[in-house]
Amino acid sequence: MRLSNVAHLRLPFGRLRGLDVSVAPTGVRLPLSFDQARHAAAGDRPGSWMAICFTLPAPVDPDRLAAAWLAVIARHGTLRTVMTQEPGEPGGAGALQLHEAEVTGSAWVDHPIGPGQAVHEALQQVLDRTCTPLSAPAHRLCLLETVLRPTVVIAADHSHTDMWSMLVILRDLLSELDGTPSPEAVPAFVEHTRSLVERPPAPEEVHRRWAEILGASGDVMPRFPLPLGESGPHPERVEVRDVLDVDESSALSAQARADGVSTLSEVVSAMTAITLDMVGEPLRAVFPVHSRYEARWHDAVGWFIANSVIESADPDPAACAAAVKEAVRLGSWPLAEVMAPWGGMPEAPGMFAVSWLDLRRLPVHVDAAGLEAQYVGAETRPDGVMLWFILDDSGLHLRCRYPDTDEARASVGGWLDALVLALRDRAAASVRGELHVGERTFRVRRARREDVPAMVALLADDEFGAEREDTGDHTRYEKVLDLLSRDRTHLLAVVTDEAGRVVGTEQLTIIPGLSRAGTTRLQIEGVRIARTERSGGLGTAMLEWAHEHGRTRGATLAQLATDASRTRAHAFYERLGYAPSHIGYKRAL
Repeated sequence: MRLSNVAHLRLPFGRLRGLDVSVAPTGVRLPLSFDQARHAAAGDRPGSWMAICFTLPAPVDPDRLAAAWLAVIARHGTLRTVMTQEPGEPGGAGALQLHEAEVTGSAWVDHPIGPGQAVHEALQQVLDRTCTPLSAPAHRLCLLETVLRPTVVIAADHSHTDMWSMLVILRDLLSELDGTPSPEAVPAFVEHTRSLVERPPAPEEVHRRWAEILGASGDVMPRFPLPLGESGPHPERVEVRDVLDVDESSALSAQARADGVSTLSEVVSAMTAITLDMVGEPLRAVFPVHSRYEARWHDAVGWFIANSVIESADPDPAACAAAVKEAVRLGSWPLAEVMAPWGGMPEAPGMFAVSWLDLRRLPVHVDAAGLEAQYVGAETRPDGVMLWFILDDSGLHLRCRYPDTDEARASVGGWLDALVLALRDRAAASVRGELHVGERTFRVRRARREDVPAMVALLADDEFGAEREDTGDHTRYEKVLDLLSRDRTHLLAVVTDEAGRVVGTEQLTIIPGLSRAGTTRLQIEGVRIARTERSGGLGTAMLEWAHEHGRTRGATLAQLATDASRTRAHAFYERLGYAPSHIGYKRAL
């Protein structure tokens, strides 16, 4: 699922409406979590919300959508709470309180889009006004109606939600619209707040490590290690980057498994290495960790995040895995007690935070691609650096927000450039691309334009290819390579030897289908091996690599076609488990 920002959001023009939900306090006062109190202490302000945006497959009756949203509100307790602030002393803010609320009504209202105003700007104005810490309620459902597919945006002040929770909200809304709501009750976030209060205090070693890491940062939360310009809030710069595609992220994950660590630890290793290289200091950052310690919280909505810290001084993946493990442990205790020596969380300009979410591992799933779903961040005036990673079925993505100063553009932008290049280099050099044949090691990679002459020569180097291929003009081959490179359903691969020479090629295509109960197939074609490398095991290694590629993309069946007269090839494929179960036909068009 893509990470976006409201200023980057491109929405079709249409009728923009919002559902006004009226609530009234029930008189029941509830406990505030540590992070809710910290977040709301800054008062009402624009840009404190987060949202999820998605497109429905067909027009929806607004009343039906409203009923579904009210059912979601009824299901999740935190959506039925409101925050208030008591009058304080002159020049100061009063105490914050959280109250239970009940829904008393709802009505659709139009949100006009002014002349020359972009749709996302109109949406931003609505959410900045209605999704603040002290709004009642602090969430909003918006509907953008067009002639074909409506776009829905659900936003909430951060005090009531997190990225995982937004996915739960989306899933539950879709279930209500489909008429298949979950019958199981879910606990309210306030129960989680109470459970944290009942946890035992943090052991002395946890207090000591917090003090050491914060002490190394000047007794404040870790700050970005490079200059950001004049201290204080600035207009924001938001960068959204697709770091690795699905095949590259699979390769990075394979390298992580070979190193005995998680993909997150492999990314932390890269961040550690570039920080040491650029600054000569360990990687130190605020490191949010989820606090859904028990399965009963998996389907709940709330701010299930604790701000921990990470310190990584050694880029070795095992050392980085230990740093991640320590960060999770440091964030697993009631933070109010841990932060007491500093009088609360000691934030300072320049604070650096790194967030990680692997959507593939969450117990909550939606068809993000089919819904064109994306997380949407608000526009703020940051004084520090916030980096989010999302790993999903389409690859690894990041969003980074930082002060838009000349210094920060150079510092943060340069750091991000180095990080992206380092991760791509690691993916390219991953063990996933290695083919071991006897004592030799070959490498598999995606084909590039400079490989075209060698690939054409391989295709032409047999009794059939000599007549079919055009070894003199590579223009058509290059155009096809460009098409295949843009469509990640295809992988046109080359195999190189120890000297970097192209000695093999194969084209792999992932084909979803309705038949065989919705089986996804791996189509293998264009398998060629240089004459000097034939009959040595390279062909078997290439096919086994292809099978693993298919598995990682969800394929459960491999298929290929070979000329009826290639009897040696028939025997080779049958040794690998292929059965001649079908008859293929071709005709010219």
